[in-house]
Amino acid sequence: MDWNVNNTYKTYKDMEPKSMMDMALFPNIDPIDIGLGSSEKGNATPPVKPRKKTMTSVFLKFFETAPDGKIRRCKFCGQSYSIATATGNLGRHLSNKHPGYDKSGDVVPSSSAPQSTPVVIKKSQPQGKAPQVDYDHLNWLLIKWLTLASLPPSTLEEKWLVNSFKFLNPAIQLWPGEKYKAVLREVFRCMQEDVRACLEQVSSKVSITLDFWTSYEQICFMSVTCQWIDEKWAFQKVLLDICRISYPSGGNEIYRCLIKVLKMYNIDNRVISCTHDNSQSAIHACHTLKEALDGQKVGPFCYIPCAAHTLNMIIDDGLRTTKPVISKIREFALELNASVEISDDFIQYATAYQEGNWKFPLDTSARWSGNYMMLDIARKAGKSMDAVIRKYEETLGSRLMLNSAEKNAVMIIQGYLEPFYKTTNNICTNKVPTIGLVLFFMDHISETITTCRESRHSPDWLKNAAEDMAKKARSYGNQVSNIFTYMTAILDPRIKSELIPESLNSENHLEEARTHFMRNYSTSHFSTATVYGAQEIGDGGSVSFAEEIARKKRRASMNNTTDELTQYLSESPAPISTDVLEWWKVNSTRYPRLSVMARDFLAVQPISVAPEELFCNKGDEIDKHRLCMPRDSTQAILCIRSWTQGGFKLKYKSTEIDCERLMELAAAAAADNSATGFDKKHK
Repeated sequence: MDWNVNNTYKTYKDMEPKSMMDMALFPNIDPIDIGLGSSEKGNATPPVKPRKKTMTSVFLKFFETAPDGKIRRCKFCGQSYSIATATGNLGRHLSNKHPGYDKSGDVVPSSSAPQSTPVVIKKSQPQGKAPQVDYDHLNWLLIKWLTLASLPPSTLEEKWLVNSFKFLNPAIQLWPGEKYKAVLREVFRCMQEDVRACLEQVSSKVSITLDFWTSYEQICFMSVTCQWIDEKWAFQKVLLDICRISYPSGGNEIYRCLIKVLKMYNIDNRVISCTHDNSQSAIHACHTLKEALDGQKVGPFCYIPCAAHTLNMIIDDGLRTTKPVISKIREFALELNASVEISDDFIQYATAYQEGNWKFPLDTSARWSGNYMMLDIARKAGKSMDAVIRKYEETLGSRLMLNSAEKNAVMIIQGYLEPFYKTTNNICTNKVPTIGLVLFFMDHISETITTCRESRHSPDWLKNAAEDMAKKARSYGNQVSNIFTYMTAILDPRIKSELIPESLNSENHLEEARTHFMRNYSTSHFSTATVYGAQEIGDGGSVSFAEEIARKKRRASMNNTTDELTQYLSESPAPISTDVLEWWKVNSTRYPRLSVMARDFLAVQPISVAPEELFCNKGDEIDKHRLCMPRDSTQAILCIRSWTQGGFKLKYKSTEIDCERLMELAAAAAADNSATGFDKKHK
């Protein structure tokens, strides 16, 4: 999907101040003046009568001849040219590196001037007058900073921050907080229109995912994200909205917000699934949505629980008994991260005891990745940990020393949870974690739990934990065992029916899947006369009349005895390392009808959030931003941030805001101010 917008900025020489943004936004501030030949009347310079000097003399004023007489050096940047270089090349150097000087003969820098772009002082400008600066450019850069850092507009009203800007330049004028909010709302509205226009071009079915959190104001928010697979078999996703769920934040409130978002983007008749966070309120809302969509007969719709949330809850049950031990190890790890001296000693001990290589800082988050790291330290580097604690007993205290029972518990639980850690790592690093792949992993997790419960060697505390883990795994399996997820799973060429969980694989499901394919995809998208297999198009389409008749008969025979789905399932699964979307891109000519179905169903998401946000410390940063965001800024800030990161352009009304160009202009303005101050000082 091409996110680029054609309303791009031109080069410095072609750009006018109004092309940056709607100047009505800045009623009382003059545009920036850095000698770019502005066409604005307020900045226009009275025409100067051309001098009767040759072009050569104008260019040479900006170059000095070296003592050896063989080269000329630019007085601005010091770049050297041969003395025989044509003056046209010197002019091009000025035009490219120091725009404005190639047409001006008013100021010639001395060879001792600072190596920064000096200000062009025109004859019409009184000597000593500071260049005019558009401080609204600064405010737009601050808007960009707020969105990228997920900070509320009130951040810019903080007294010490404002005073810091005033210290740099007393003339700086920041917008009041209300104006930042108004501008952000307008930017949100404009970019939302671009997102809606983008979704109107999507020809396939789309899926949605829901995520929930509560802010420091105790307000519940819901994010709605849309996913689909485009015509080039590339996975696409875009945040649709951040919705405030009004009290009591139950299923009815969630449903009302959700249906409003779907209608706003006009995808309520194209949504094929919704993946939720396993909460009862979300399940109730999704059930209501399914009833509404089924009543409209817009096509099949299914809602499924998030596998990542389920897996996280299962792991949390497994860690329940050892959490106090993990807390002690985490305190030790925090001391290692805080002290170079202690961490160096730990590394030396680990080398001496051959207990592995350790890199700092260690992951000490309370999420699964951090918890597993704590178990890893105690299991793999127990001797080094003990040695460091004994050496720094006055600093660390003997309380951090693990006793034999704690060490034994760590060894058991770390070994038991290792498959869980490998599973979460694989899901986090997988390019497109499909329903089929995630069900394959979750089935393995269920087998691991069952083995633990039935083993004579498992201690009672671990068996009790495994019992609770098994309940959550069974609940997840019951929710996802349906014809909808079956069709999604078998369309993953790595899974098909061979690697699908036994509880999901049934003869009835296969017949229902074939019926759905034949009714909705087999005849409605293609005419039979235009479909060829891969082996039939290898000759470039140059066939005899007799061969064409033979092919028609073979296709008719195939349609009577089999179909694309049967042919697809008869082949062996692809290797697990296969890129699913690339496989379908290559094989779509073999299965033209089935590939249309695959584009729809493979967009169904097994997880409602990015798994690294749930399992890794990246989620800590996201939670901090969400928790601290006030109600009136959450929607605009988080949506604009997501959209710009996804490739949409920052827009105000109908104009793009090119923040990269604004940064360049800001640097030029800073150079102007620096040069002006330097001139005043030496006068």
